[in-house]
This record gives sequence, C-alpha cells and structure tokens, in this order.
Amino acid sequence: MYLRRPGRRRNIFLLSSILISAYYVSPGFAIWPFPPKRFTGNSLVDAGALGLSGDGRVVAFGDFDGDQLLDVLVLGSDQQTLSVHHWNHDSFSFVDAGTFKHPSKVYNIVPGDFTHSGKLDILVMSQSQTNNQLDLTLYPSLPGDGFDVNNPLKLPPSTLSQPIPIDVDGDMKIDLLGLTPSSKDASNNIFQIWQNTWNASSPNPVLFDIQDANFKGQQCTISNPHSNAVVDLDGDCLADVFIVCDDGRGGKTYQIWVNAKDEGFSLSQQGNLPAGTQAISFADIDRDGTIDMIFSTCQSVSSSGVGDNCYINIAYNEQLPLCSSSTESGVKKGVRFCRRPEDLCIADPNFKYDLTDSPSNSNFVKFPLSSLFPSSPSLLVSDTSFSPSLPVSLKLGDANLDGFPDLLIITVSGKDRIPNLVYSVPCAAGVVGCAKDGTGRRGWEVASKDVSSLQTIKDARSLSFIDMDEDGTLDIMVQRSGDDGHGHFLFIQNNFYYDAFFLKAIVLNGACDNGWCYSPNGSERYHPFGVSYSGATYKYTVLDTSGHRSAAQVGQLPQTSYHSLQTPYSFFGLGRTNNYIENLFVGTTIHAPEHYINMEGVIPNSKVVILPSAIEGEAWKRELFLRPGEWIPWVTVTVVVASMLLAIIVFVLHLNEKREDELERRKISHHINFDAL
Repeated sequence: MYLRRPGRRRNIFLLSSILISAYYVSPGFAIWPFPPKRFTGNSLVDAGALGLSGDGRVVAFGDFDGDQLLDVLVLGSDQQTLSVHHWNHDSFSFVDAGTFKHPSKVYNIVPGDFTHSGKLDILVMSQSQTNNQLDLTLYPSLPGDGFDVNNPLKLPPSTLSQPIPIDVDGDMKIDLLGLTPSSKDASNNIFQIWQNTWNASSPNPVLFDIQDANFKGQQCTISNPHSNAVVDLDGDCLADVFIVCDDGRGGKTYQIWVNAKDEGFSLSQQGNLPAGTQAISFADIDRDGTIDMIFSTCQSVSSSGVGDNCYINIAYNEQLPLCSSSTESGVKKGVRFCRRPEDLCIADPNFKYDLTDSPSNSNFVKFPLSSLFPSSPSLLVSDTSFSPSLPVSLKLGDANLDGFPDLLIITVSGKDRIPNLVYSVPCAAGVVGCAKDGTGRRGWEVASKDVSSLQTIKDARSLSFIDMDEDGTLDIMVQRSGDDGHGHFLFIQNNFYYDAFFLKAIVLNGACDNGWCYSPNGSERYHPFGVSYSGATYKYTVLDTSGHRSAAQVGQLPQTSYHSLQTPYSFFGLGRTNNYIENLFVGTTIHAPEHYINMEGVIPNSKVVILPSAIEGEAWKRELFLRPGEWIPWVTVTVVVASMLLAIIVFVLHLNEKREDELERRKISHHINFDAL
C-alpha cells in the first residue's frame, strides 16, 4: 500500500494558495501577468463619450500630434468654436488640447499638411460676406504644438461647392480642385486648381496660385452638395477624379477623369446618375481588386432629411480580373485578359461603370431598403441639425475583418433615428441583394445579435467607423442630436472576436526625406506620422485557408467634403489566412515612371507606414509596426510551459537511459568469457 508523504501534500497546498491569492488581489498588486479586460462580452459595447462633451460635433479626424493615435476635431454648436482633442492611450479617452474661435460660421474642415512641414494644418471653409462663395482660411501648425490662430492665411475663395484636396502635379503637396467665383461667373465652369506654391524660406510665402485645371474634355457644373472623390478607378494605382455634376434640369450626372500624370487628366467616362441619387461612397465591395460605387436613391426627401421609398444601389467596376492561376501569362494574342498577382497596377483603359437598371446587367445591383428593414423602411439622407444641411452617406468599413466592407446606415421610424450595422455576406437563396436563385456578387444582412448598444439609440445623426486605441478592430462613433438627454457623442466598442486578420496602412506626403522633420530653428525633431494625403492606393493579394487567392483594393482618404469623416489611414480586413500578404502594392500620385512599389511578405495584424520619394531611383522608406495582441501573454505562457514539460520529459528519458546503460555495464562486467579459459 502506497502512502503520500505529508510534506508533499503541504507543499502542493501552499503553492495552490499562493496562485489563488495572486489571482484575487487587486490589479495594482497582483503578480498575475494578464491585466483585466477593459470591455467584456462578445458584442458591441457601449464605451460612452470617451472624454468628449458639449453639444458640438466631430468634423474631422487626424493625427495632430504625430503619435500614431487618431485625434478628433470638434466644432461647437455655434459653428465657430474649434477644439482639438488628442487621444490618450493610458486614460483611454480624448483630452482637450486647445480651443480657438473662427470669426465666421464654419461649413467644413480639412486637416492636411498644406505647408509641407510634417505636421497637420487646418483648412477651414466658412461662410462669406459675399453670397454664393466660401471663404478659405488656413491655420498653420506651430513648431511645438497647436496652430497659429493669430496669423491665419487668407486663401482665394471658392463657390459653395466645396473644393477637394488633390495632388494634381505629382509633387506630393496638397492642391485643391473646384470652382472659383470668377470661373463660375464666366459661365464656362472651368475647373480651377489652387496650386500649392508654398516656400517656407521665401520672405512672403504664398500658399496657393489659382490656375485653370489641366482637364482635357467638356467640363460640367460641380454639384452642391457633391460626392467628388480622388481614388484610383482604372486600376493603375494612380488616383483619378470622380465628379458629381448638375445637369441643369434638377438631375445629377457624373464624370470620371483619368490621371495621365504630366499630361493632365482626360475625360474617360460620363453618364447620368439615377433619379433621387444621394451621397456616393467608394470601396471594393466584392473584393476583386477594383473600386466600386455604392449609394442610395430615394423617391422623395422631406424637409427633415428623411428619404422615403429608398433603394441601395451598387455599381461594380468592370475591369480586368485577377488571373485564376499564378502561372497564367494574362495575355493572349497580344491582348491582356487578366492581371497576374505581380501585375496589379496595370491600367485597364476599358474599365467602366454601367448604371443601367436591367436584369441583364449583372454589374448593377439595386434592392429596396425595406427588404433589410421592414419595420423602418425610411433612410436618413441629410442631417438638418447642421446649417447648411449635410449629406449622410452610407459608411463603409470591414467590421468583421472578412475582407468585404460592411455598412453603417441610419434608418428612421417615426421620430426615431436608429443606427444599424449591415454585414456583407456571401450570396445565397433568400439573401438580400442576391438573385432569387442565390447567385450574385455579395448579399447583405442586418446585424441583430449582441448589438443592443446600437439598437437602443434613437437620436443618431451621423455614423463613422473609427479604430479606438489602434487595437485593430473597427469601432463605431455615433453622433447624436441629444434630444433624449444622453449627450451628443457615443462610441461603440467592437468587442466581437473574429478569427481573422487585418492590416492598416498610411502613405505620408514626403515632407521629410529621411523620415525625421525639424522645426525651423532646429530645436525640435519629430516624425511626420500624421500627414497622409488624398490619393494613395493599396492593392493586395492574399491566400485564404483553402488556398484560394483573391485581390482587393483600398483608397486612402478619397473624400473630405461635407464632413465625410474618413480616417487618414486605410484599414482593411484580410479574412482568415495562414500566410503573409503575398503582394501589397502601394500607389502614390508622384509623377515618376514608377509611382508605386510592391511589398512582398507583409505581416498581418500590423500597421505599415510608407514614406515615398519623388527622386527617381531613390528607395522608398517603409516601417512596419506590430501591436501585441491580448493573446501574446498566453502564447508566452504556453511556450514556457511546453518547454518545461519537454525539458522534464527529456530529463526523465535521460535518467532512464543512464540507468539502463549502468545495468548493461554491470552485466558485462559479470560476464565470463569461457573461450579465454
């Protein structure tokens, strides 16, 4: 009979007590290596206002202090008071970093490095004393922190159609594209360029020089409001221009201008937009490596900005597809019919959008909003709480990291304005957006499980995707009217667990060649991490767990007008993959023979920062930042425990082998060789 020794039992009991005590003591004194989670539950979690207060509204995102954490710019209810709020990682909240007042009513804000200093300036579009025009004012960034509010730069005004930032001449400096009052009065509607001519060393530097845009073709009257965008549409990783126009009869048309670098822009396609078209958004809806269009159309819109009898419309970009096999040449009889994975940035001059609503047109999909929301079939298409009212677009972002962008929509039921998350799902029979037989590109499904934090909101006026604390999940910012007394700001933490990967990327504007910027007196050195610009393009190929290769495309900051609230970086889900990203193409607006680079083997769940160089032959600088996930400590413990177990097994086997060798040696020593006798 075997009896356990009392000393061993006491030792086990003592070790268990120590571990249990270490787990239950307060976090400040615990030796347990895993900090408690800030948010628990596999759901969308109400995170509160995160330090924002008052009755203002967030009008722009930007990394104003260059710490790679997203900050916000808030406009007060008087539409004149501006305040920057920096994100504080330790307190998990926004902290007020300064407030100033603009002398007139503000319509829109565009953060950007207009002075090419490596820090964000603030371009303010505001009410003018002259009718039918916008005053443009720039508040330059200061060498330390904040903005030079005492010496703003007065810029040439524009018409009420808000100009958009664009790099028109390939020097990586931010220009503007729009209409000036003089060009509008001339009745020829010639697009104008606010050419960036800033030279800090000049005694009297001038920021913009007004010029006729180098756009070759019949130009239109830019609509107000509009959905103009700077995004690659023909697939060459070089940003083109999408313009929304007034047709003079109460309808809207569109024009697509293709970028030919030094030769300017040429009119590639134009056509009519469907009746009742609202704001247009751009994304790769079906993950085929091309940028598609998605927008709502409504039969009527009330004075409160509510659209009735609304439809969701998707116009798929018809372009060269990805080759089904990596061994295909992609060319037959001198004609290219597909793109190889290493040739994603080859232009397709025959690309097109076909907005014909016909059963025979598989590249245009239209379905009623009521098929998604039978109980609240009306859609908020205009925010009338702001003056002038703001178009409310369909917000796109990959909330579940499957590689396909999802939707944020505000539906209306009576006086309630309810935010909704709509997932992009594979097509099947009965899925909204798919054919009756279950065929189609993508279907749509309203998120209904564990989303009560969204469904309880009844006064939403604006929705945006935002990655709080840069943890690799797309969260939701809800701006509210405050009618129910719950404040004007609410952040929803996306706390769902997704067995998938993501990638974040940002292309800087080349302000500092060596990756470091210096203040004019040389007293401060800093990274230009906050100075992205409109027009960068990302294309990538990835293999899923079944070995299927797919391509996707993402644009960087394609829209900035009318409070678009798009983040300066690009965020894209990769889906489930067991491999690195095969090819990540990064395109810029530089007018050089090669305006893009191909990065191979990029690690998922990381952030890529690209500093391009306009000098031909000079290598672009690339930095990759990995954010440790919550699973890192568990992996460490698993590795340590596994190593200890393996060491114990090896030690035991070693002892057994040594014992057997000793027994064998003893047997040999007692063996008598009778042949030797």
